[in-house]
Amino acid sequence: MTLAEAVLGAAFVGLVAYALFGGADFGGGVWDLLAGGTERGRRTRDRVERSIGPVWEANHVWLIFVLVVLWTGFSGAFAAAVTTLYLPLTLAAFGIIARGAAFAYRKSVGTPGMRRFFGAAFALSSLLTPFFFGAVVGGVASGRVPPGIAGGDVVRGWVNPTSFLGGALAVLVCAYLAAVFLCGDARRDGEHDLAEAFRRRALVTAAVTGAVGLAGIAVLRADAPLLFDGLTGRGLPVVLLSVAAGLTALGLLLARRYAAARIASAVAVAAILVGWAVGQYPYVLLPELTVEEAATGRSTLLALLIALAVGALVLVPALVYLYVLFQRPAPTSGPEGRG
Repeated sequence: MTLAEAVLGAAFVGLVAYALFGGADFGGGVWDLLAGGTERGRRTRDRVERSIGPVWEANHVWLIFVLVVLWTGFSGAFAAAVTTLYLPLTLAAFGIIARGAAFAYRKSVGTPGMRRFFGAAFALSSLLTPFFFGAVVGGVASGRVPPGIAGGDVVRGWVNPTSFLGGALAVLVCAYLAAVFLCGDARRDGEHDLAEAFRRRALVTAAVTGAVGLAGIAVLRADAPLLFDGLTGRGLPVVLLSVAAGLTALGLLLARRYAAARIASAVAVAAILVGWAVGQYPYVLLPELTVEEAATGRSTLLALLIALAVGALVLVPALVYLYVLFQRPAPTSGPEGRG
């Protein structure tokens, strides 16, 4: 493994982490949107808020990490992507800001109308933001981001079949991950009826995601042939791993083994991203800019890798502790819970 591949691999780990943790976060907002009316959806929305409330800001650390590493270590490719795809990236950024503001304000406003307004803003931005991120991935994966500043079409770069496929899959995967995670959270806190409801949603979403993924094979073959060849060639074992992990997760959900289903679902989603990376390798920007060509100087890459190693010693244990801390059962409110 070269130095450039090691740095890009670190960024990719951050991307996978953001897809899993941030994806489940966005997916919670999707279920908030689909929860129903004010009274009928109250318990679902309360469950979503309690699950994502402690970690929703921390999840974006992974996104910042990925952007900084790409900006520093692969500045040419980064500049090409953000100048060609600045429209969906800007919309995604606005979505993150609107979502965070709405999530914070809807708990503090007193009037029902304003609560509904901020709730709608939170839910809609949770739906649209992953779509725009998926569209960005589709633009890169279909070879519509050439090297150079604004070298690609700023509209067709993300308004195309592969980007729409990527956006749809991103929304569905986020909703699926959230449903699986919320099953365990609800059962942990004794909300068994909600656990069953999220279990049904996870199974339905998994079926829809699988159907879209199968239809996407034809889309990739026609619109992104280089990626299609990579996925069906050297990336095929990883794609098959994703399928196997997804089927395993479905079996675990049917058996109501939610903790194991989380792990299998995470493996399935991570394998999708790894399959994309393997299918596109050795190119950062298809079909002409390789990893080595896109990398900055060796001294910059070495300094960046050292900084990442030192930072990981501080960041990773803190994030692990945060996730573990808020996965503990909620304290009871009775006399025994007061100690």
